[in-house]
Amino acid sequence: MSTFPTATPTPGPDDSFGGRAFAPRDDGTVAGVGIDVVEIGRLTEMLERTPALLDRLLTPTERSLSAASRAARVAAKEAVGKALGAPGDFSWQDVTVERTHVRRPYLRLRGATLRAAEQQGVVHLHLSLSHDGDVATAIVVAERGTTSPKDPAL
Repeated sequence: MSTFPTATPTPGPDDSFGGRAFAPRDDGTVAGVGIDVVEIGRLTEMLERTPALLDRLLTPTERSLSAASRAARVAAKEAVGKALGAPGDFSWQDVTVERTHVRRPYLRLRGATLRAAEQQGVVHLHLSLSHDGDVATAIVVAERGTTSPKDPAL
């Protein structure tokens, strides 16, 4: 049995469903949640019209990715800003998406964005990326805690 505190779920109209409830936490563990959606074709057109935008939005390793993966990275950066409460000195270059040895995406922060996360006590950012058709999506959950996570690249 888990010892993590959780909010008490409200009984639903069909309590016969059974299973385990995953109610939202109400203990301040989640600092914020961000989601963003980017139209792949629209981003590609913008990058073609304004080539300098590629350098502004993406880090050097992200620039050579496919159009869908670039759009997912832009969505991830927007979602980070939303999860952290839109820090005023947020920089696109302060956020990058990397992958573990089993290709699971994770975020690496630096600069003002890292400072904003640290000031809020964020020790982990959960990331989910997806793209289908002409849409790329990213969701970020900023989690507070008392310990620093290990570097996923290690």
